[in-house]
Amino acid sequence: MSDDTIRLVTIGRIFRRRGRLLTILALVGALVGYGASLLIPPRYTTSASVLLPGAWEERELLTQAEIATSSVVVDRAAAALGWAGVDGMELRDRVTAKAADGNIVKISGTADTPERAQRLSDTVAREFVTFAAQIMGDTADPEAAAQPEALRQLVMKTTRRINELADEAGPGQSVESVQTRTELAKLRTSLQEAVDKLDKADPETDRPDMVVMGPAARPAGEAPPTRTQLIAGGALLFVLFAVIGHLAAARVGRRPRTGADISAVLGSTLLGAVDVPGQRAAHRPKGGPRALFRRLLGLDVRWDIPSPGASGDDESRLIRYRRVCARLRDRLPAPRRLLVVVPDGDAIARRAAEQLVTEAGNDTSPDSSGSGLLVLHVVEVPVSRPMVPDRAGESGAVIVVSAGSWTAGELSGIAEACADAGHEVVGTVLAGTVWARPARSSGRSRRVTTPVLAVGGDTAGGAK
Repeated sequence: MSDDTIRLVTIGRIFRRRGRLLTILALVGALVGYGASLLIPPRYTTSASVLLPGAWEERELLTQAEIATSSVVVDRAAAALGWAGVDGMELRDRVTAKAADGNIVKISGTADTPERAQRLSDTVAREFVTFAAQIMGDTADPEAAAQPEALRQLVMKTTRRINELADEAGPGQSVESVQTRTELAKLRTSLQEAVDKLDKADPETDRPDMVVMGPAARPAGEAPPTRTQLIAGGALLFVLFAVIGHLAAARVGRRPRTGADISAVLGSTLLGAVDVPGQRAAHRPKGGPRALFRRLLGLDVRWDIPSPGASGDDESRLIRYRRVCARLRDRLPAPRRLLVVVPDGDAIARRAAEQLVTEAGNDTSPDSSGSGLLVLHVVEVPVSRPMVPDRAGESGAVIVVSAGSWTAGELSGIAEACADAGHEVVGTVLAGTVWARPARSSGRSRRVTTPVLAVGGDTAGGAK
């Protein structure tokens, strides 16, 4: 798995085979989230809307939103609220503003109660409108503001003077007087049009006063993260970290998983791969509180190996064992006596070794002296301190392991223990699990013998 792409089937396998552990971690995460919710006080948030009449560009709206949360506005709101122990610095973290569609600035306030949140939003909105009006009034140039009024007064004086000149020109009995009165009337009309245009171009009419669009609504529920969200988030976070931890451990781990890799680590030849029927609850580790704890959490079942595939009938599986026995007889001189070394705790390899011993005992040789028989003795070797027993008359050792169960260092330790005991490793057998199909009747009768086993260092009772 260390070199494979992480697929959904891998994630599903973690949830399927580590479901008990993930459930416990989810409960722990939920408890942590609940504890965090007790430390974080509830928060309530509401918003007040301020309408900016007239034509505003987007950047101008953003500027107004920044002004709404400025220190001046927030400090004034804090002074108006008069909350004990709450100043503008603290309120600055509770107030936000953003420009919305339709020339609206939404001012949001957060407090520990719905009433305070509503009051905070309304107060900041009012102070913002007041401060914005002061800014517009202060930025206006007094001299520039006085010039239009002075111009109006001048136009009014000029109009009166034109009327006086028109009266002095006479009632229009001569051509000169008529032309004079006509020119004066045109001048009076032009002046009046100029004054009208000046009134329309008055900057004070381009920016009407801002309007607070009613009081803020009282919040009906807490602002996120709520207690429910913290509990659910804690449970999800713990499960996520557990899945990531499983994937990281499997990717970092460099356990040999193929027959070629395992035989290369052991320095021997791969004699073949054999299968044993899968058993969900068989051969689980026993003994001690640690083993019981692992069993309760479901850690005693490997998750990083694929689910066993369907196999053929019993006869097809036994053919593999016969071929391994045949290869052993071809590689060994008579008498053909071997130790079958199995790592302690490898239930799959032990079952395969037992079946291999059975097949070796069932298969007879045409040699009448009996020297052609293959005699196997099973020895379980602890991987922490591997020790292979000395035994006279043995021609070597064959190591039976399951794929992906042991590291390269552990397998090398077993090979070194075999060499230290004087046993040459003549081959390696790779054991795997399959789902057995219903057995079919066979017309061939087989002679069943009891396998010769030696657990640990006790090899007494084997055939000589």
